[in-house]
Amino acid sequence: MSFCKYSGEITANMFTSVENQFIVKYLPQADGDAVRVYLYGLYLCQCAQDFDAENAAKLLHLSPERLTEIFVFWEECDLVQILSKDPLFVQYLPVNNAVGKPKAIRSDKYADFNRAFYKILQNAGKDFKPYEMQRIFEFLEKQPMEQQAFLLVAEYCARKSGSGLSCNHILNKAQKLCAEHIYTYEQAESYFSDFNVHEKELSHIFTLLGIYKKPREEDYAYLEKWLSRGAELKAVYAAAEYLKKGSLQTLDAVMDELFEKDALTGENAKEYLAHRAEVTEVVFKVARKLGVKVQNPRPYADEYCDKWLERGYDGESLGLLASVFMRMGYGFAEMDASLDALYRDGIVDEQGIKAYCAARDREMRLLQRIQNECGVIKKTGSALDMIEAWRGWNFSDEMIMEAAKRSANASHPLSYMNKLLSEWKRTGSFSISEIPEKTAVSPVYKSEAAIAADKRTEREQFYAERRQRAISSAEAAREKAEHSEAFKRADAALRKGEIELARAEVYSPEKAQTLRELLEKSKRARIDALAELGLSEEDLMPKFVCLKCSDTGFLPNGKACDCYKI
Repeated sequence: MSFCKYSGEITANMFTSVENQFIVKYLPQADGDAVRVYLYGLYLCQCAQDFDAENAAKLLHLSPERLTEIFVFWEECDLVQILSKDPLFVQYLPVNNAVGKPKAIRSDKYADFNRAFYKILQNAGKDFKPYEMQRIFEFLEKQPMEQQAFLLVAEYCARKSGSGLSCNHILNKAQKLCAEHIYTYEQAESYFSDFNVHEKELSHIFTLLGIYKKPREEDYAYLEKWLSRGAELKAVYAAAEYLKKGSLQTLDAVMDELFEKDALTGENAKEYLAHRAEVTEVVFKVARKLGVKVQNPRPYADEYCDKWLERGYDGESLGLLASVFMRMGYGFAEMDASLDALYRDGIVDEQGIKAYCAARDREMRLLQRIQNECGVIKKTGSALDMIEAWRGWNFSDEMIMEAAKRSANASHPLSYMNKLLSEWKRTGSFSISEIPEKTAVSPVYKSEAAIAADKRTEREQFYAERRQRAISSAEAAREKAEHSEAFKRADAALRKGEIELARAEVYSPEKAQTLRELLEKSKRARIDALAELGLSEEDLMPKFVCLKCSDTGFLPNGKACDCYKI
């Protein structure tokens, strides 16, 4: 260390020499930060005082990393030599001896490129620094990509990123194209033309689905798959519009259905999806009336509802029929068999359906009276057909009930009633006073089998009466509730919510949670409406005496329940 040094005042008033070669050859190629760092470092070289890199970076308002990056740039130009990076220690070299970068780049070579490139930057609201432009020129010097192809890359990146455009983004995308051997303007134009068309299409699909984000590259695989399988773009739009909200995965499931149905044009897709919405609504409506829980409506639509609608039945008529069949314990399969019979009889129009339902309702009321007289008689279609036939024989309900009274002790009440009424018809007896004496019930010998059958009948009648009392009480509570507008609104909202939730669980899982919350709100509204009437949700359900068998007489394992006391 020297025994003497300049004072701070002398050092501050001295001059720092900068070689002209630096000004002519290197300064035009460097950005402002790089020039500031080089000159300040040059100044520090002639100062005897200690001054580390961290303090220098702070003084120049740069990060230590940025300071190191700039010195790496000057090292590539052979103007400095980095002896250590941690801590940073730099040795300056003579400019006259420098043989490194920047390479000589002819300005005329990039004159047209610069004008086009700066126009792209201007449209994006960006301004690249000189060292960033230097990186781009170096890329073009090293890579075989044409300048016009690179401009297409820059235009694509500017459109994707807007004001967030960066030099790294452009260079990374250009590097990716080079890796795929896309070097010429024609190759880049072909690559971006397909991509841009799909981008516009996919953005529109996102809008239809209520997705408010830019498509990612992996999202394009869905659209490419649908189009490659032969679907028209309008068909995809129709499917997205049908869903209204959802994801590409959900849309993919609907598109698979369109492929299966060969509805690949826009018109065919709209027609099929409109029919699909109608059938789905009918499935849930019928299921609700029948008391059947449906998760996925499509199997029911394909097997039953499609056929019913094709035959001319509408949703309103099917709902009326389902209400009647529910009282008979029918499901979709039994209802389908009944509709086959109605179709064969030509009962399809609304007037015919209403007349059929009204007749079935009267028959079930009469069958209930017969049950009360004779014991358990199942509400089957054949039982109702027999009542319909008796009425067709011109027997009044009074005569039919007289036959029921005389058949009360028979092993098979309906069969015995049929014999009695058939005999009365033969003899022309259509009033009680005209009934022949010989048809009066007289004591007859009964076998052990008949006695056992009678006991079984008594047991069935016991449970039927119990069960009917519970059902009647629930129906009375429901009828009272139906007079409340608040209840009807809440109940309708609840039914609609159940349908929407079931549909969302299959087609739009992301909507399910929101729909569950709305469903809970509707449930609370219905509970409040019932409370105002002095009722509860439990009052709308049958209150069976025996909770083990629900007043059926049989346990879930098929064994007889021990609640029978007679």
